[in-house]
Amino acid sequence: MTKDQKEIDITFFVPCLNEEKNVAKAIETILGAVQDVGVSYEILIIDDNSSDNTVKVIENFQRQHPEVPIVLKKNKKTLGLGRNYVDGAFIGKGKYYMLVNGDNAEPKEAIVTIIEKLYAADVIVPNFGKNDSRTVSRKIISATFTALVNLFSGYSLRYYNGPVAHLRYNVMRWHPDTHGFAYQAELLTRVLDEGTTYTEVVIQNYDREYGGSKAFNIQNFFSVGHSLLQILLRRMRKTLFY
Repeated sequence: MTKDQKEIDITFFVPCLNEEKNVAKAIETILGAVQDVGVSYEILIIDDNSSDNTVKVIENFQRQHPEVPIVLKKNKKTLGLGRNYVDGAFIGKGKYYMLVNGDNAEPKEAIVTIIEKLYAADVIVPNFGKNDSRTVSRKIISATFTALVNLFSGYSLRYYNGPVAHLRYNVMRWHPDTHGFAYQAELLTRVLDEGTTYTEVVIQNYDREYGGSKAFNIQNFFSVGHSLLQILLRRMRKTLFY
């Protein structure tokens, strides 16, 4: 794969829902990473109808740093992470597309590790390896989910969430229809079905500094179940008809 110098290397998608205490730090973390690696970039922030001062914090950052290429989209209603992720792929202009959470959970070193691999593969898939700092319960839930996705899909990735870097075109072309937190698993298994190349990298993670996770609610559990079923059915169709 050759690099087109006229194209922005990467669009960073930053989803926010009530992240007034975290989002400015998340932006600064991205800026530190791109400075270390030297890639061209844009930061696309989608505020998912926050009820706090998240938007004001972002707009204030834009005024104070007009040189930083930040695009802010403000939703009038909450659409969910999966929907915003797909919408952002159509808005962005980068060759690659990567989620960096607005809660500043991804350290600079993790972002550097991922974007250093741009143009080495179509997908750069991170995992935490032995660097996982999450609680025991979250590790168990994550390991169970990963095992189920691998069982249903036939693949053997170490992780199906987190700040995956995709070719942005693939996100637009093969995006899932789920709005829940398993959207990345659906997308990864689909693009692998299509023969995309990938590489896995080990990164460090940290828990968010302020606020709680929004991933654990009944709607998301139903959504995850739907995604797992979709992954299984796709594998069955591929086995039976191709």
